[in-house]
Amino acid sequence: MLSLLPRALPVDLARRGGLAVMAEAMARCPGEVAVVSSFGADSALLLALVAEIDPATPVLFLDTGKHFPETLSYRLHLEQHLGLTDMRAIHPAPAQLARRDPTGGLHLVIPDDCCEIRKIGPLEQALSAFPIWISGRRRDQASTRKAIAWVEQDGARTKLNPLADWTHEEVKRAAAQLRLPAHPLEAMGYPSIGCAPCTRAVAPGEDRRAGRWSGTGKTECGIHRQRIR
Repeated sequence: MLSLLPRALPVDLARRGGLAVMAEAMARCPGEVAVVSSFGADSALLLALVAEIDPATPVLFLDTGKHFPETLSYRLHLEQHLGLTDMRAIHPAPAQLARRDPTGGLHLVIPDDCCEIRKIGPLEQALSAFPIWISGRRRDQASTRKAIAWVEQDGARTKLNPLADWTHEEVKRAAAQLRLPAHPLEAMGYPSIGCAPCTRAVAPGEDRRAGRWSGTGKTECGIHRQRIR
């Protein structure tokens, strides 16, 4: 499987098993694999690795209508920088927004429902065309992610987490080695970046995801929950 990895990658990256799994899937299942990316603080490395293998791989971005302007600009910049040619912005259904969030303030009242109509539902529909999808989740990102594997069954689909066993330091070192642009909000104290109303800067010493849904008890948007078919 390692022979399928792009020769341009540094040798120490090519030895990681999760990347071999991803490359094998992309090689054996053309047209059946998509990447889901938030274009957040840690997104660049996975997208760069995918682009090295096949820049025409579909990349799905959940455009919730609540993103920071910096995230939207970063998405365009990274898309051009990496030469990604099949970027797909996934939007919430207008009818759902009109019925369930007509004022745009649902996140203040029931954040789980906001994530449902702006992320979970739209992604489920977008992924209906892809038996395999790739995620950038890592075990060191949160206590809820400590057990994730390189390959997971996600309802009727297969989900790949090629960076599952990487640490934050390894990701940043590899991104620097590949000279990847950073999200502009990182330098402003945002190590984990989601929708603007539900993300704050993190104080020194806080957990990297402490700024996500701060004070609500919510830790995940829900797109990675197990789907039962």
